[in-house]
Amino acid sequence: MPLLKAPISRSLLDFHTPLGFRFHISALSTPHFASSYTLASTGLLGGSFSYLYTSLSLPALPFATRSLPLPAFTPTSYRQLLPLCPPDPPWWWEIWHAGRRIDNRDTLLYGRLYLPHSTLEALYLRRLTPTTQLKINAVSDVRLPNGGSVLALLAQDTGRWSAEYMYSTDSALLGVRGLYNFGLSPRNPGIGKKPPATEKVAPEGYGISRAGESVSGGEQVSRFSAGAEVYYGLLNKSGGMSTGLRFATLPAYTGFPYTMTLTLNPLMGNLSSSYSVRAGDLLSLSSQFDFNVYSYESGVAMGMELWKLRDLGGLDERLSRGGKRLERAKETIEAGRRRGLVELGEASRAGDIAGCLKARVDQRGNVGLLWEGRVKELVYSCGASIDLRGGKDIINGVGLELQYSS
Repeated sequence: MPLLKAPISRSLLDFHTPLGFRFHISALSTPHFASSYTLASTGLLGGSFSYLYTSLSLPALPFATRSLPLPAFTPTSYRQLLPLCPPDPPWWWEIWHAGRRIDNRDTLLYGRLYLPHSTLEALYLRRLTPTTQLKINAVSDVRLPNGGSVLALLAQDTGRWSAEYMYSTDSALLGVRGLYNFGLSPRNPGIGKKPPATEKVAPEGYGISRAGESVSGGEQVSRFSAGAEVYYGLLNKSGGMSTGLRFATLPAYTGFPYTMTLTLNPLMGNLSSSYSVRAGDLLSLSSQFDFNVYSYESGVAMGMELWKLRDLGGLDERLSRGGKRLERAKETIEAGRRRGLVELGEASRAGDIAGCLKARVDQRGNVGLLWEGRVKELVYSCGASIDLRGGKDIINGVGLELQYSS
């Protein structure tokens, strides 16, 4: 269930560790056009170049690596869910001139060519209505069956529920998946209303009722969601399905933010549960347990993310000042993404951040390490994949990635 698990547990347990050497350079040429180039060396020299065009003008803000704090390039893995918001009314999108509608739908085009294999990726994204979006992915490669494939996905999000309908030319796959959020409706939230004088308010510490609603009439502190997906291949005459549950705290929750998920694939017998928590301003933890009811095979994985601060003086001062600055920087960047801009004056307070360490380990002894930091105008990522049971070949691979944007 990607709708339930991808944002948190995968970023802490399945993060990418670089292999070999890669150098990325990007530039925003105009408010509508951006380009990126990559040079890679993994025993064989290669790379890629990509271009992006959007009809929606990007904010006129600096995107250079020297102007943005490190969390802008390496965002925190634990991204807390926000309260549900109702979609924009359709008439908000209407632009009239001389009695005629002249508004257009925003479109994004993206293309990337990989060398030396000449693999081509393409993306078409178009916002049809305030609640509907069309996405088409295409891949061209002579090594793939039929020379490539196309995936079309129609997504709909109303706040309370969301759904995705997809079709892939690979095996003529048809699929649909949906997610429903229980609790207060974003169209009629009932948030911010004070309780009547005769209504009893639960004491502090007991302010949660069904579906995470605050019994005191305040903000919702948690959310319970349920989802399912079904897919069927017309050519191979096979299908599948999975279901999932998620419970997550919202910003109004006063304790440590956490998220719990449970997914089940009844046809294959796979059961997976995960628990992620932001244990502090600088630390996030995640664990996952997998079990198959048919084969009795099981798996356990644990991951962590730790942000390091620069030497600002004593340890107590660093933890008190730096942790709050990192939290403010994260909130500013997340708010900027929602509004389409970043307030650099506030985000620059995250200059005390030296880097970020990610680590994961599973029951087979596979360890992944990743360190992300910056040196002047370069953002770098260095990591290693380690097999504790590999004997003499304990290190599977190491790598270094450099990023620069202007």
